[in-house]
Amino acid sequence: MAGNTETAILGGGCFWCTEAVYLEVKGVSSVESGYTGGQTEHPSYEQVCAGDTGHAEVVKLQFDPAVISYRDLLEIFFTIHDPTTLNRQGNDVGTQYRSAIYYQSPQQEAMARQVIAEMAHVWDAPIVTELSPFQTFYKAEDYHQDYFRQHPLQGYCAFVVAPKVEKFRKTYSNRLRS
Repeated sequence: MAGNTETAILGGGCFWCTEAVYLEVKGVSSVESGYTGGQTEHPSYEQVCAGDTGHAEVVKLQFDPAVISYRDLLEIFFTIHDPTTLNRQGNDVGTQYRSAIYYQSPQQEAMARQVIAEMAHVWDAPIVTELSPFQTFYKAEDYHQDYFRQHPLQGYCAFVVAPKVEKFRKTYSNRLRS
């Protein structure tokens, strides 16, 4: 991958789902699951799940904008989760599962606003995706990293993560890593 990389921070519900998709995206050099958007320093998974820290489960993407644009990453984001459900994705309920984009620059904020406006015509309900400036990312515990690849037959992975990965593969076959 070329030396020019940018960072994107996206929360699309459970980070296992979002991470599994972006690990397959051509132009994305690294994906880390973690937490952002809250007030507790260095929160644990248990603290975030309790809903007391204010953090969202997110992925931190390093990507090469010469290979994939921030806009394309956002379009994938709005395809692989439901941005119309407040503080939930399917059976995952709580503020930690909110739909969120944490922008790193005025350019990312402007692009996110543009894509949200365009996606408002695609979804049947209003988009409730939080759009906030990025502050601090806390990497999730090691056992959360690359979770789907390590546990594809685990119940949640088989019934929730796998269909999202399959949807990405079918919808964005041109964006798959070779």
